[in-house]
Amino acid sequence: MNVVKTIAELKAFVNEVKAQGKTIGLVPTMGFLHDGHLTLANTARQENDFVIMSIFVNPTQFGPNEDFESYPRDLERDVKLAETVSVDVIFAPTVEEMYPTDGGIRICAGRQSEILCGASRPGHFDGVLQVVSKLFHLAEPTRAYFGQKDAQQVAIIQTMVRDYNFPLEICTVPIVREVDGLAKSSRNVYLTEEERIEAPAIYEALQIAKEEFLASQDVERAVRLAIKHIENKTSGKIDYLQLLSYPDLKVVTEETTQFLLATAVYIGKTRLIDNLIFNIKG
Repeated sequence: MNVVKTIAELKAFVNEVKAQGKTIGLVPTMGFLHDGHLTLANTARQENDFVIMSIFVNPTQFGPNEDFESYPRDLERDVKLAETVSVDVIFAPTVEEMYPTDGGIRICAGRQSEILCGASRPGHFDGVLQVVSKLFHLAEPTRAYFGQKDAQQVAIIQTMVRDYNFPLEICTVPIVREVDGLAKSSRNVYLTEEERIEAPAIYEALQIAKEEFLASQDVERAVRLAIKHIENKTSGKIDYLQLLSYPDLKVVTEETTQFLLATAVYIGKTRLIDNLIFNIKG
């Protein structure tokens, strides 16, 4: 496996692979890898000839009071883990390498970014689209792999790829969970022992809401029961908990066939997100 830190080095590999007519799978990450990332890479390995994993903590998707500086970083550890799933190249650029110039042009994520995580993180998804679009141009992937845990992010990226004719396929991989149901996340390391015990109640709440909605078709009641469960079982503060259509992220109607049940909860100082995507049959 090769670790490269410059765009020129990455493009040399990409050009060679493309010249051989081989497919490329891209796994964009911010590092501090866990089983979720490795599942993405393993899926990419099975479906492509060549796998590129990017490891880059992207400053443009962090707000002024968010955890950019303290976000966990350990490239040496990540390299060892990536080797276990046969990643071919890790692209680990500096901020200066990724953003050497700023001509003032910005990408606006639009309506889908103004709800859920985007409501409390203005500009976050603009920054996501900025870095993702750069990675798509640099890696020229046949397929790019994202986890369902970031369901809103995936929906927004899918919209950009569709509406702006990016020549690649977006592949979504189901959430990887701990034994007790907690969605795996790099931020889980922030949880104290007590907070870690509370955190699985988030997934429990989503399951309660899903079963209630499938039984009653009552969005408000389903959401209310989930909120009550989190409030009763944790000391957490709910940022949002909503049931929407997916992937367009609109209000549920009688015509809706695919649903996103999504939440963000602060357990202590750690913001945890989770979701369920399901259809009318469950």
